[in-house]
Amino acid sequence: MANESLREVLDFAMEAAWQAGRLTLRHFQTGVAVEEKEDESPVTIADKGAETLLREMIDSRFPNDGIVGEEHADKEGTTGRRWILDPIDGTKSFVHGVPLYGVMVGVEVDDEPAVGVVNFPALNEMLSGAKGLGAWWNGRRARVSGVSEMKDATVIMTSYMNRYGKDEAVERLCGAAKLVRGWGDCYGYAMVATGRAEVQLDPKMNVWDCAALAPIMEEAGGTFTTWDGTPTIWGDEAVGTNGVLFDDVMAMIRG
Repeated sequence: MANESLREVLDFAMEAAWQAGRLTLRHFQTGVAVEEKEDESPVTIADKGAETLLREMIDSRFPNDGIVGEEHADKEGTTGRRWILDPIDGTKSFVHGVPLYGVMVGVEVDDEPAVGVVNFPALNEMLSGAKGLGAWWNGRRARVSGVSEMKDATVIMTSYMNRYGKDEAVERLCGAAKLVRGWGDCYGYAMVATGRAEVQLDPKMNVWDCAALAPIMEEAGGTFTTWDGTPTIWGDEAVGTNGVLFDDVMAMIRG
């Protein structure tokens, strides 16, 4: 890693996510125009503007770092540090005026997830974490719950499970849970990391959806893996748990 400490990188990432969040709020609940990308996902001027701002801030402070983002081309770096950006996770929520969207800034160091920040501008909440530094939620320590049985667990999931062959696994998990709720995206992982839910399920992810979440979930005491239990931000799906229920969740997924 370059000379900067993880604390310095984390502090900068928090400031950058906050600034980008302020930009998104200028367009939130304004009837902002929506374009459709090649993969049929929505994008707005807020997504593009927020990522541009994040990149400009990173280039100014860490000019030799790599950058991967959802809306713009990748930039190669030379420091062993790579920023992975999702300017608005939950764009569909954003364009519908739902405040559960997040500005996500993740940092890999030597190919390992090391720093994560998720800013929820419309909720005035920020979740952050870095390896060895803990996870934090608006200045207080973020910790997963101690719920140890699925019958007492809350499961949150992003929709479209039936499109990805997850129906049977989801039915087993939801059938065993105490409470099931939708509208997940990044806020579902925030719920797990802060002890307000125990499991979050996503059938389809990209690296920018994952990079900020892994360090936060792990530093909060939870897990962030693929559906087969592999801890990575480079999978195309994700499961977050409070850690205590990880083995039970994996067993139910396998059937």
